[in-house]
Amino acid sequence: MAVDTANLAALIGSRICHDLISPVGAINNGLELLGMSGAMDGPELELISDSVLNANARIRFFRVAFGAAGEQQMGRAEILSVLDDISKAGRLKYQWAPLDGSSRSDVRMTFLAALCLESALPYGGMINVLQADGKWTITGEGRKLNVDEALWGHLDGSDTSATVTPALVQFAMLPTAAQEADRKIYYDQTLEKITIQF
Repeated sequence: MAVDTANLAALIGSRICHDLISPVGAINNGLELLGMSGAMDGPELELISDSVLNANARIRFFRVAFGAAGEQQMGRAEILSVLDDISKAGRLKYQWAPLDGSSRSDVRMTFLAALCLESALPYGGMINVLQADGKWTITGEGRKLNVDEALWGHLDGSDTSATVTPALVQFAMLPTAAQEADRKIYYDQTLEKITIQF
């Protein structure tokens, strides 16, 4: 059976994240042992430790956003754990409102939407995730939004002229994921807020 291109990309994303998470975790464990033994202490260890925690948080987030999805459930505690770790590591803070678990497919789309919002919030900000009656609303708020209209046009198909670079691949992946889930993407922006719905 042939594997479609979008699914192949997701499988590759899952494989890369799966293979990286163990060695990054091992580095973190090694740093903790060094810290406990007193063999190494100071700003150097703190810098390395912060970098490892950041890498671990990004890998966990990317594993959901770019990995293979499906209809299996992700518990709320697992989702919050990923978002808490990514918040500690970056300029964005997350507020996840849904009280129940969600399908991995829905969480994947919200994480891809969050990555789109991250590109529009160069000075950081807050990303709020709401879900009601099967409809998801992901809102990014911050000062000085930076929105490339042609790039954002990829989300609803209104303008696909912008080149999607590796750093902005979420703008190509979110519409594909939404199409697979039989959803339509909408977005809207004001001076300090941008909202994605599906």
